[in-house]
Amino acid sequence: MLTKMATSITVVCSLLNLLCLLLLSVAATTDENSTKYDSNSSVLVEQNVTYFAYTDSFTTLPPDSTTAVTHGYSSTEDPGPPSLSADPLPLSGRLPSPVTDVGRLCPCDEQRDLCDVNCCCDRDCGEEVALFTGCSIHTVSGNKQLCSQDAAHYTLGSTVDGLSELHSSVQKEINNGIFCIQSHNYVEGLSFAPPVLPTDSNFDSLLNQFANFIFGSEKISGKLSSVEHQASSGYQYGDVMTTAGENGERGMFWLPAPGVTTDCLDLSPAAFLQEQSNSCSRRLVLDQDCGTLLALNMITYTNIRLLASKKKDAAVVAVEVASVIQQSLDGTQTEVQLDVGENLRAVLLNPDLCANVVLEVGFVVKYNPAGEIMNVMASLVLGFVHADTLPLEQKFHIKYVQEIAEEVAVHHSGNPGYVVGLPLVSGKRTADGIIRSTDPRETLTFLRSAKDQDCLHGPHQRSPILFGVDVLSGCTLRLEDAANCSLVSQVLLGVLRGQNYPQYVANFGSSPPNNPMDWVPISNNSKLEEAQTCSIPLSLHLEIEWTKYGSLLNPQAQIVSIKEVLQTNTSDLALLTGGSSLLTVSSSVTFTPVSAAALPGFRALPTLDAKLPFEFFFPFV
Repeated sequence: MLTKMATSITVVCSLLNLLCLLLLSVAATTDENSTKYDSNSSVLVEQNVTYFAYTDSFTTLPPDSTTAVTHGYSSTEDPGPPSLSADPLPLSGRLPSPVTDVGRLCPCDEQRDLCDVNCCCDRDCGEEVALFTGCSIHTVSGNKQLCSQDAAHYTLGSTVDGLSELHSSVQKEINNGIFCIQSHNYVEGLSFAPPVLPTDSNFDSLLNQFANFIFGSEKISGKLSSVEHQASSGYQYGDVMTTAGENGERGMFWLPAPGVTTDCLDLSPAAFLQEQSNSCSRRLVLDQDCGTLLALNMITYTNIRLLASKKKDAAVVAVEVASVIQQSLDGTQTEVQLDVGENLRAVLLNPDLCANVVLEVGFVVKYNPAGEIMNVMASLVLGFVHADTLPLEQKFHIKYVQEIAEEVAVHHSGNPGYVVGLPLVSGKRTADGIIRSTDPRETLTFLRSAKDQDCLHGPHQRSPILFGVDVLSGCTLRLEDAANCSLVSQVLLGVLRGQNYPQYVANFGSSPPNNPMDWVPISNNSKLEEAQTCSIPLSLHLEIEWTKYGSLLNPQAQIVSIKEVLQTNTSDLALLTGGSSLLTVSSSVTFTPVSAAALPGFRALPTLDAKLPFEFFFPFV
């Protein structure tokens, strides 16, 4: 019995000895892997400043602990791109090494080769650390989107002499977020590819790639051949209109527009029912581009055929030329009559002058309620371009007009109030109401000034009066042409007013013609004095008064009155000219705001109308 007990005691002691040896072995291993510095080996000269590096049990450090301490400082040298492991993750074990070495990051290191005050991770700081009062950055971590990342911690302690002492460590931090990155090994996927910078060698290729002139459908054949047509046959708001080439290929209808700069980009599609008005410039080499550049030729904008709808078998609508105006170098415009199918090509007259260049193009697209295009009209302005006026400025417009069987559609100038820059809505009154004309020459217009423009000899260029835009223009009258005073007076008055002078102007930009109360009559004093031997109009002035109507948050412009002031001569014409044979006749328009100052309104206090029950004070009353 005693023998068995002695044997059991011997076994237990053996097991305890093995367990103690195992604990001692683990402690020794932990002591070898620690990154603690001996204080006597890291004390700076003449200052008792000690550097330590602590780690926790979750950190796997390299065998050389000195490297871990060195990584606690930022280096001003470029560490180069981070190295990533492309090997797949093992089934068990630790993750690949982090992309960012936090030991080399130091956000507060702003000065190269100099110590930044209180920047504990600055590797240029040596003896200066003893004078630090605190760490400007306590923790430096890597990519916080990772599920597990390293973080460097910096703290300041104090020595027995009262000097600062730096403590740094690198610890593992765990991201508890649901959406975190376990690992990533594709650096290019974290950023966009760098763009190609233009140089002298690749500028032409980049220009042809991004700014090539493509208009119509000739150069984009096949791009829209696989487009699936919707169930609706007509175009809807915002749809890109489709063009058809001579060989049946499909394309898109482009309308040049400015891009980031003012240079014309010819790959801007024209969307259905979205009116546009663009102005852009082109840089030209006149002697090379005059006859070769498509953007300068009239046929580029007129030889276009659009599909009436989105059906595969839709009818083809060709662009018709409504008008062609020739503009000279001094700005004088003259309408040119062309035969059907005739085009004017850009011609180089001399190395510095090119004729018949497209300056302005306007498209008017007429459609029906089903969204089908009925016809497309184009109006062009061609002119001369001199080398001194480059770069060339071109203007492009597109409007949409709905075709209604009962009445002709007209455009509004605001809904409801007028919009600055849109033409005034005018018309004539009849027994049935106000009649509006779609002809721009039969609206309220003013005489445009031109160089050496004669009042009695045309052609006279007119422009619509735009809301909020004051105008001053005129023409020249020769005294030798004013022999017949009465005839000259009537002709000159017609020139100043324009053809089919309207009688009424709408209060709002969307006033209905069937409500005459929403229209303001044009008051005038056009009675020419008969007492004078020769009384002719010298100036025609329109004074338009408008006010803001509605809420202060969204006021609407409303015309309240329009007055025509006609000034005639009060003396002989020869005396007015001062010995000259020329007399200036002027035309002007002025918009005057007459809005009353806004008064603050206060809501009245509510009145108490409390009614008590009949027996409320019973039995006291």
